[in-house]
Amino acid sequence: MLSDLVIARSVTPRPIQEIAAKVGLGPGQIQPYGHDKAKILVDPAAPAHGRLVLVSAMTPTPAGEGKTTVSVGLADAMARIGEEVMLALREPSLGPVLGRKGGAAGGGYSQVIPMEDINLHFTGDLHAVTSAHNLLAAMLDHHLQNGNPLQIEQRTATWKRVLDLGDRALREVLVGMGGPRNGFPRQSGFDITAASEVMAILCMARDVEDLRHRLGNIVVGRRMGRGPAIRAKQLDVVGAMMVLLKDALRPNLVQTLEGTPALIHGGPFANIAQGTNTILATRAAMGLADWTITEAGFGFDLGGEKFLDLKCPAAGISPSCVVMVATVRALKVHGGVPLKDVSLPSLDGVRDGLPNLEAHLDACKAVGLPVVVAVNRFGTDTDEELQIVLDACADRGVPAAVSRAFEEGGEGAEELARLVVQAGSSDGLQFEPVQKPGRSALDNLRDVATTFYGAKEVVLVGQARKDWRRIQDLGLDLLPVCVAKTPASLSDDPRALGRPEDHTLHVRSIEISAGAGFLVPITGSVLRMPGMPKVPGATRLDLDGQGQIVGLS
Repeated sequence: MLSDLVIARSVTPRPIQEIAAKVGLGPGQIQPYGHDKAKILVDPAAPAHGRLVLVSAMTPTPAGEGKTTVSVGLADAMARIGEEVMLALREPSLGPVLGRKGGAAGGGYSQVIPMEDINLHFTGDLHAVTSAHNLLAAMLDHHLQNGNPLQIEQRTATWKRVLDLGDRALREVLVGMGGPRNGFPRQSGFDITAASEVMAILCMARDVEDLRHRLGNIVVGRRMGRGPAIRAKQLDVVGAMMVLLKDALRPNLVQTLEGTPALIHGGPFANIAQGTNTILATRAAMGLADWTITEAGFGFDLGGEKFLDLKCPAAGISPSCVVMVATVRALKVHGGVPLKDVSLPSLDGVRDGLPNLEAHLDACKAVGLPVVVAVNRFGTDTDEELQIVLDACADRGVPAAVSRAFEEGGEGAEELARLVVQAGSSDGLQFEPVQKPGRSALDNLRDVATTFYGAKEVVLVGQARKDWRRIQDLGLDLLPVCVAKTPASLSDDPRALGRPEDHTLHVRSIEISAGAGFLVPITGSVLRMPGMPKVPGATRLDLDGQGQIVGLS
């Protein structure tokens, strides 16, 4: 089969004005970036009347699951069967593109285009987030050096810098070295831009003024003598941050290979951030089309939970159904089959891996959402292996279909599309978030851990105990939680595959994201600045003799 890049280049994109017109956007409502992408002007007060479909997945493995591929194929399939549909996806980060994962614009004949732009610099949104975040860091250090009139206790000035790359050498750094002219020496570090609180704020903001309010509420430190929290608005920097984020606040309009309109906006990871695209993009899509297909990163325990517990209440929306992506290959890994053997037939391996999928289906049931399973087919899957998954879903009363979108585009997902329309049109179940407002963050964390992870208990260890006391002292203990956890397991141990039960969730620290509106418990050994694999994706990228990109996947 042809590479993703070759397939993407084989399609001539339709003029972006034509794509905009499909959903009723006129020339005055878009700001073109060339011929094939545009910023759209959003009315935040417009009603979000359409039905929303959340695409999530079983616990991912290196064998692949393919949420974006299924999301794009599903949208194209729904358009093929006569539904008015729009995609609302996240923007890829350069970190994974140049590191371990590669591109994130879908795959095969189920892609959004322009694939090269989307996977690299796109419209500059991630760079704007990086600049706004680092401006606040610079202003904080400037304040500390110039008399510190707010009397910030330097040990509490924990606002790190960010970079949209994976660079393990920057996880822990010393800043202000080299004498008084270079600032006040202190320990700091870098996170990846996708984990920035500014990225989270961009994704959670409902309009311009909400963005301003949230940026102003960022906690950058604490006044000396265990005084109150010091916030970004006290550093007189919010206005400049708003200027840097002015264009980034507008969703980006692109298209699929088959011409289905897609909004791509926001780029957080679900293992270390909230893992969903922006509220503005999702609500805009729901106001422009009868059906909106969106996705949440990694497994349902991560992006799915955060979508339901954080984004939906803030946005005033709820999904009509969930599409749970599974693959035979991933099931084999969870069933104990070595990664090197997942392309070989193993009926027992598939059966043994089913408990992982079932755990996520149980979580869907717990929050009152109908679910459809999409079995994303790989070329090495046998009919017998696929049938095992379909039969297991039938035994639970869960509709399921094989998706062949990767090889066939929208045509290969039409059966899935019909099941989604049927499930999403039913009003039989009632969605109920697990996290409840006005309740202790620890109580919400325990409910998330038991409902979505299968944990028996939650334990605060080391720094987390001190963090929790500080959070209580600052009066922030009623914020919801956005858990940072390994995506490789339902537990905090990436080696625990399948469906670990009655395990303990270990929280080693808790970060405050008051502007975004939540706390971030850091669990297990997860890090918010990834490193690169032994052979980074950057080693495959180059320009050919005609100036064309090669090696992007």
